[in-house]
Amino acid sequence: MVIVMDKNQQQLLLEIEKLNKAQARIKRKTTFMLGVIALLVLITSTLAWFTLNSFASVENIQMDITTGVELRVDMENHGSDIELYKKTITNEMINSYLATHGSYTLADQELDPVTTSNGIAFQNQSGVTREPGEHSYLEFECYFIASKDMWVHLSSDDANDFEGTLVSTTETGLKADIIQAVRVGFEEDGATPAAIYEPNKSGGAVNGQTTFDLSVPMNYTNDTRLFHLNELEPKKVTIRVWAEGNDPQCDDDVQRSNLTVRLLFSGTDENNAPFA
Repeated sequence: MVIVMDKNQQQLLLEIEKLNKAQARIKRKTTFMLGVIALLVLITSTLAWFTLNSFASVENIQMDITTGVELRVDMENHGSDIELYKKTITNEMINSYLATHGSYTLADQELDPVTTSNGIAFQNQSGVTREPGEHSYLEFECYFIASKDMWVHLSSDDANDFEGTLVSTTETGLKADIIQAVRVGFEEDGATPAAIYEPNKSGGAVNGQTTFDLSVPMNYTNDTRLFHLNELEPKKVTIRVWAEGNDPQCDDDVQRSNLTVRLLFSGTDENNAPFA
């Protein structure tokens, strides 16, 4: 059977055909643009990392750890004898630990950018597992003990002639952004994930991390608790310091920066009231 169409019908078919072709072109362009956008998102998410993976580190790390009242710390487990523990962990003590466990010192330590989701396992930009040590991240163990039951918090308040927690640098200009790219993790023995301190926190968390910052003056809450201590029972806590590669500030501008990390730990009761 032969269908005969008048001119109006033929014109209508032509218009439909043109519309179909136009829609196909739009679909191709949309697909292309979505691909470009996906690529840009990928590029944007990786620009924060240093361009170079070698010799592009944060250098000259200084550490200082102190504790508030009723709380002591050491890099060795002395059991329940609280008198053998100290109020301060010095650079020299950390260097002695690193020399024994890793054959390097804080002066040798450099922080190449790494990332982590839990503050315990770390990878570089290519997803390769990184271990603590030179050109990686800093890791050491401390043993905390208290003269009474308490919740232990990282604190920004000064206490007993000790200055509060502070991550700082003597760098100026864009290099000073290193204090926003660094992270400090606290892994309570047997607990996952680690508590992650993000100093000068200004944006959302990266790589699924849950992080906290400190208010000034200090506001003790359940969210600032690191771990619980029972009276005269020491607890091992692993402390890690790293440059978070996925942080927007962890870019080429902060290479070869210096970093000072001062940590003050304070204890509170179950109602988050600090011990005087």
